[in-house]
Amino acid sequence: MALKPTDNESFYREVDEELRREQLTGFWRRYGKAVIGGAIILLVVIGGYLYWQHRETEKAGAHAEALNAAFDDLQAGKLKEAGPRLDALAKDGTPGYRAAALLAKADIAMSEGKDKDAIAGFKAVAENDDFAAPYRELALIRWTAAEFDTLPPAQVVDRLKGLAVAGNPWFGSAGEMVAIAHMKQNKPELAGPIFAAMAKDAQLPDTIRSRAIQMASSLGIDAVPAEAAAKEVK
Repeated sequence: MALKPTDNESFYREVDEELRREQLTGFWRRYGKAVIGGAIILLVVIGGYLYWQHRETEKAGAHAEALNAAFDDLQAGKLKEAGPRLDALAKDGTPGYRAAALLAKADIAMSEGKDKDAIAGFKAVAENDDFAAPYRELALIRWTAAEFDTLPPAQVVDRLKGLAVAGNPWFGSAGEMVAIAHMKQNKPELAGPIFAAMAKDAQLPDTIRSRAIQMASSLGIDAVPAEAAAKEVK
């Protein structure tokens, strides 16, 4: 159930602007009081801020270029070339780029059959409060998927129940694992409604919806989406 690192390239890039805005907000939290200190201090702080902003922009730009280059290498199958770039970002990047690099490294480990290393990598991101929620949630999905066959069903449910909710961006992956975990617990009354909700969620991939329809039907629940039912009537 693990996804390829390149599947999330657009996701990593989309959060770049948000991360930069967070950096600016952090600056004013740290230096806001000094600005009030007087005209001279104000000029000094503004000058310092402009210099800091320039450096942060340069740094963010360099990190973005390094991450893009790493993804290009991954797409081309050049794992050895991508490795050093990801290592550098994981060590010295800002939180968003560190998280992206660590996720990519964990995916590489998974693709190479190094399950323990991959699981440790996903876990490290999922449990790091310095990283933004989307990164931590994605890591939690990957971590649980990597361990799914060996985890007690109750632990799967406990980890993912907050994401296995209709409307949540991770509903497809989390909902499927939680529903299957309920089946392992012999609790079809809990699994059925999740499968039914997934089957009728037009935002989910067709493959997931198709599996959900089959599982719901096997539990005696009519989960055929309304649009499909209308076509059958015609």
